[in-house]
Amino acid sequence: MNNILEVTGLTKSYNNFSLNNITFSIPGGCIAGFIGNNGAGKTTTLRTILGLAGRTSGNISFFGLDMDKNESQVKNRLGIVLEDGGFYEDLTLGEMKNLVSSAYNSWSEKDYKRYMDMFSLNPAQKTGTLSKGMRMKYALTLALSHKAEMLVMDEPSNGLDPLTRSQLIDTLADYMDNGGKGVLFSTHITSDLDKIADMLIMIDNGNIIFQEDKDTLLDTYRIAKGDTSSLNSQTYGLFLKISKNEFGFTGITKHAEKVKHYIPDAIIERPSVEDIMLANIKGGDNNVI
Repeated sequence: MNNILEVTGLTKSYNNFSLNNITFSIPGGCIAGFIGNNGAGKTTTLRTILGLAGRTSGNISFFGLDMDKNESQVKNRLGIVLEDGGFYEDLTLGEMKNLVSSAYNSWSEKDYKRYMDMFSLNPAQKTGTLSKGMRMKYALTLALSHKAEMLVMDEPSNGLDPLTRSQLIDTLADYMDNGGKGVLFSTHITSDLDKIADMLIMIDNGNIIFQEDKDTLLDTYRIAKGDTSSLNSQTYGLFLKISKNEFGFTGITKHAEKVKHYIPDAIIERPSVEDIMLANIKGGDNNVI
């Protein structure tokens, strides 16, 4: 399947942080989770690929179109949900909608009203009075009301209660089932991605650590638990990271069969997306956490 987004050799430097040769792609029909700790470079990367921030070098294309040469056409086909919303606080939701709708060729008033009703949003309410959850729902309403072919979302679930996060996940699933071509979803709340992501892209300190099918990643890594007396120079090297306490050790490994061979009493468990992310974050002393 053709890639709906391609980012190649993206670099950007400012203050004490830089994006270093960021390269990844997202095929059509895919929900991609963009993961990493706060400060890892997720928001900087998204703002840069959307043309909201400049870059030092690199190429960006959506739908096979070069972003530099076709920015207006590309943005007309994107639904964008930023964490801050980007709303004029003194405008009502209806007034804000009138401004936004004029920018899109395929605005659907029918879709807009459907999502407003679905999320129980009042068009007479001022955007500045919206709670965090309602702001996200309104931003998603605007993004989904112009037949967007791809959604780009920056930390949409940050600070939301579990019910609202569940609504968000259900809405994304419905979007993909009804003609959506792709989603790029940045978050550090990885439990959301356990439920919905097809692919995971991890960034740490401005570097892409991996881009992989989620199920492949979950099959590659394992959590092992055992007695600390089982750890020695040979077994220690089988783990990416290990935590130890008075009850034993917990480690994450890509070598589950070897762990079972050398530590027969170890309990082997399937990891979560968060376990995999934390295992790949640099830092700490000799991989011990």
